[in-house]
Amino acid sequence: MALGGGTFITQNKKLPGSYINFVSTVSSGAALGERGYIAAPLNLDWGAEKEVITVTSGDFEKNALKIFGYDYTAAELKPIRDLFKGASTCYFYRVSGGEKASCALGTAKYGGKKGNDLKIVIRSNVDESEKKDVITYLGDAVVDSQTVAKAEELADNDFIVFTKSGSLDDTPGTALENGTTTQATGQTHQDFLSAIEGYSFNILVCDATEDTIKGLYASFTERLRDSLGVKFQTVVYNYDKADYEGVINLTTAAEEGETALVWWVSGVQAGCEINKSLTNRIYNGEYTPVCKETQTALEASITKGEFKLHKVGTFFRVLTDINSLVTLTSEKGELFKSNQTIRVCDQIAMDIAALFNNNYLGIMPNDAMGRVALWSDIVKYMRNLESIRTIENFNENDVSVEQGDTKRSVVVTLPITVVNAMEQLYMTVTVN
Repeated sequence: MALGGGTFITQNKKLPGSYINFVSTVSSGAALGERGYIAAPLNLDWGAEKEVITVTSGDFEKNALKIFGYDYTAAELKPIRDLFKGASTCYFYRVSGGEKASCALGTAKYGGKKGNDLKIVIRSNVDESEKKDVITYLGDAVVDSQTVAKAEELADNDFIVFTKSGSLDDTPGTALENGTTTQATGQTHQDFLSAIEGYSFNILVCDATEDTIKGLYASFTERLRDSLGVKFQTVVYNYDKADYEGVINLTTAAEEGETALVWWVSGVQAGCEINKSLTNRIYNGEYTPVCKETQTALEASITKGEFKLHKVGTFFRVLTDINSLVTLTSEKGELFKSNQTIRVCDQIAMDIAALFNNNYLGIMPNDAMGRVALWSDIVKYMRNLESIRTIENFNENDVSVEQGDTKRSVVVTLPITVVNAMEQLYMTVTVN
């Protein structure tokens, strides 16, 4: 006769047989999250509008012309090159807009005056005289070429949406015209912030010069960090009203523009590992920082929560890796001024949330065994942090996972001691 078999939940089978469950060894679902993610507004003359585009450092190197309308080496892309000195992935959103350039043969794919650099060349194909070569130029660069018998066969490319009607007469170059660029407004910045609210990133870029826009970014940062638990920091230029650990107030300008260094600082902040500090980091970007402060002025800037670069010999270096927090409380003491501390705290918050949401939320029963499993995963994660010298003196006995006020909630208590990089040396030398 047939025997019973399969898996079991409870020991209630009737037929004799083997009932075997295969399960994975319980392992921590909380791995250290990757860093290097950025959200940034773009004020360019070309590019996708009203949408978030994801660009990796590799995408930027290979496809800068297609994505941004400029060659990788163009001066207009200097901020983005500085950004990717530290960043790995950026969520861009174009906050500028404009009218699309056009001609009888087609219309630019995006609005902006860069579309006026497009032109279409048509000439007879050397092998098939009844067909035409239709070549798209952006400046002097050929960005598309196709051979067709009639206009209806033309395929839109990365730069032009073709009219696909009429005759294809030979032309040495028909230029697209009347493309215009409109600069960013408070509303387009608000649209950007709304669009990226659902994304996960480490740093938000704000290169605005208007205090109203800076205030918008600072308020957005505080709301998401404190009300929604979305952990990131925002880099702004010269905004002394922040006084908040989630905002990094850069006050070093560049000769090429007062907000230019925001991009490099954002990139290296995003890419900095949680067991590292940017203090004393050498600036390796393409701008020239303006660093003329005296030692007394530099000391004062630290007191005011300013992130600055200073000149040491022939190099420009980060003075100290701090955020804009100035007002200290019993809940937020001196350590919270350190960006390394904030990176550690943010990483723990994001990783433990991911662990709970993926492995426990709606899955694990809220009984003693379930809470022990969560406790074990948290302890394993914290041991990992301790092994890379991010925290120290961790004691698993200090971690508690208890049932909350309802049957559905758990309350975790997790004391930590954050390690910061060395910044000061006090030495006494005794001479005998």
